Amino acid sequence: MTRLALLRRAGAELLGTGALVAIVVGSGIAAERLSTDPGLRLLENSLATALGLAALIVLLGPVSGAHFNPVVSIADAVLGRRRATGLTSAATAAYIVAQLLGGICGAVLANAMFQVPTSISVTERANAGTLLGEVVATAGLVLLIAGMVRAAHGIPAIAMAVGAYIGAAYWFTSSTAFANPAVTVGRIFSDTFAGISPGSALPFLGAQLVGAALGMLLTVALFPASASVLPPSTASDAGSAAAIQPTREETP
Repeated sequence: MTRLALLRRAGAELLGTGALVAIVVGSGIAAERLSTDPGLRLLENSLATALGLAALIVLLGPVSGAHFNPVVSIADAVLGRRRATGLTSAATAAYIVAQLLGGICGAVLANAMFQVPTSISVTERANAGTLLGEVVATAGLVLLIAGMVRAAHGIPAIAMAVGAYIGAAYWFTSSTAFANPAVTVGRIFSDTFAGISPGSALPFLGAQLVGAALGMLLTVALFPASASVLPPSTASDAGSAAAIQPTREETP
């Protein structure tokens, strides 16, 4: 992969992760202002997140694979290592840095749009139940993405499935499915409905790494064919993967 190609792909990851966190935090602030019922607030927050995430995957999937999540990038590198189809170590590091920076910028942007001061959240979320929820949510997300790619589904189908899964996981997991270290770090910087305190964020990050490892093991067991986690092209749902995949010289 050329340096310019890596910069473009890392830039897409920064933009996409920032937009995702802005959606999560911004819709949380809006829900908090519009509704008094906690369940209705969560519904509004989860719908905005699910729809926004699906749209971002469709938009930026052709550029970077639309990971927006360090554990997805790690899974791409690990699962594609045997046949050299995944991210290189350098590309993985670039993706993760871009995602973490994007997450923080997205939270700051959401705060600014709603005229909320950027401050460290004091919302405590970590307990045995929510940490188990994060393991389940992250394992399911990694399995869903890697499994669908290995089954040769295209970007539109993956976008719809990932958006639907995250929207559902807001409700069926006790943690409301952060399932993303970059989103977790970003949400530290907004003391609002979507925030999480640094003391809770650290165990959440550990749970997400455990969940990612479990998701990768399940992927290998259920979908043994080696492939990259980067989504292949559908090329109008039926064409060549070259239409959306990075060109040969860009591929790690």
